[in-house]
Amino acid sequence: MFASYLIGLREGLEATLVVSVLVAFLVKSDRTDRLPHVWAGVFAAVALSVGFGAVLTFTAAHLGHTGQELFDAITSLLAVVFVTWMIFWMRRAARMLSGELRGKLSEALELGSLAVVVMAFLAVAREGLETALLFFASVQGATTSAQPLIGITLGLLTSVVLGYALYRSAVRINLTTFFTWTGLLLILVAAGIFKYGVHDLQEANILPGLTSYAFDVTGALPPDSWYGALLAGMLNLTPQPSVLETLAWVLYLAPTLYLFLRPSRPQLAPARVA
Repeated sequence: MFASYLIGLREGLEATLVVSVLVAFLVKSDRTDRLPHVWAGVFAAVALSVGFGAVLTFTAAHLGHTGQELFDAITSLLAVVFVTWMIFWMRRAARMLSGELRGKLSEALELGSLAVVVMAFLAVAREGLETALLFFASVQGATTSAQPLIGITLGLLTSVVLGYALYRSAVRINLTTFFTWTGLLLILVAAGIFKYGVHDLQEANILPGLTSYAFDVTGALPPDSWYGALLAGMLNLTPQPSVLETLAWVLYLAPTLYLFLRPSRPQLAPARVA
């Protein structure tokens, strides 16, 4: 449930930040007549994201065992690619996001109403599609229950509240710090999703070694215990992983954490020509 909440909070806050910047720009520019176009684009993006999630769920439910395992593996690996890209993109762009969006909206206002709708749609749709894909992939290794859906719903609601509070300037948080800490947690989630994707490829007989276990701590971490279920739901950590699963988890986590935590190099000023 926590992993789903984190996904909803992180992705939802990015989307609400986008919307709040667009709305604030129109209000301050005395162009409130364009607000319905922004909301039309936002609602269209939300509808697309919900539809995408429904298609993923429907497709997985109507496949055979091997086909479902392969489908789950592909969506898991795609989710890892998207979330990794998103984490590093937001780490670089958090400080410039507001100005960039204002510039794009200014151009859209000059082009007309449809351009404003499309701009708002594209700004939110990316976050929504990533949320649907990442949520679908993250719950594959968890037990079947309503907890993941409750978690992501609570995360999205929290993000809406925070986005509105930021818009009204009721609260001020350091967004760089926020995205750093949630980025670290999402890297752990993504490592678990990557591990589970490898497991699905083994289940589909694409990769070997399904029964070659790296270790077995079932006695200390029973799958039916609350803490075993918590780790499986949050990070896809299981008490009896295969060697290949464990290797995949380490090979993703170690370099990704290193690159994420590595201090960014300051840009050198251009040399002055004598």
